[in-house]
Amino acid sequence: MATAAIETLIDGWQAAWSARRTVTFAAVCAAAVHYEDPILERPLEGVDALNGHAQRLWAAFPDARLERLGERLVDGRFVAAPAQLRATHTQPLEGVPATGRVVNVPVLFYCELTADRTRLLRVRAFLDRYGAAEQLGILPGHGTFGEKALMMLRGFGLRA
Repeated sequence: MATAAIETLIDGWQAAWSARRTVTFAAVCAAAVHYEDPILERPLEGVDALNGHAQRLWAAFPDARLERLGERLVDGRFVAAPAQLRATHTQPLEGVPATGRVVNVPVLFYCELTADRTRLLRVRAFLDRYGAAEQLGILPGHGTFGEKALMMLRGFGLRA
């Protein structure tokens, strides 16, 4: 598959997250897609599981969108695709009440393509979960007294 076709595939992946339509994941992912991100307790298997995860996130962040952040790196069946997640937390999510705050979080998707390179077989999202929680006001900001207190409670002691 040419690089242009892989670019279109990754554009489709990002559009699926931004469009809030689960049918679009089936257009870019293998039926047995393996997906993981720092928000999940364990990896997801299959398009239906990915759709369920996306719907939970869309319910809490209805304006969520992914935007291309930089150049993508393609090496055979592997793709690294940086993106920017922008979203407003307007509804509760797994026990966390809505904050009304906006998050802007860089995300790196590391993807493995199917053997014919027409679908995503494995996707792993890397993002700064603490930074996102900080933007939402759930965790204290870096360098604040709150962060130092949290670190002490976790057993790390005071730091300069």
